[in-house]
Amino acid sequence: MPAHGFDYEIAPSGEVVITHHGRRATTLRGERAAEFLAEVEDDPQGVMARWTGNYKRGNERTARQHPRNQGR
Repeated sequence: MPAHGFDYEIAPSGEVVITHHGRRATTLRGERAAEFLAEVEDDPQGVMARWTGNYKRGNERTARQHPRNQGR
């Protein structure tokens, strides 16, 4: 399994299917699929996270400290 859970497959039709922990996260077609394939070689996990919208936004610590998440 990939380090961060992302993987991708290229379908015979040219579509790119990105999965996260084995579940389909998104499907890219046409020009977007070509752009993704050109970019994915540098940092595959980071690129797939960005393309699926599943990446850290910098607010995780703030949310963890919110009173409703304190278990009280």
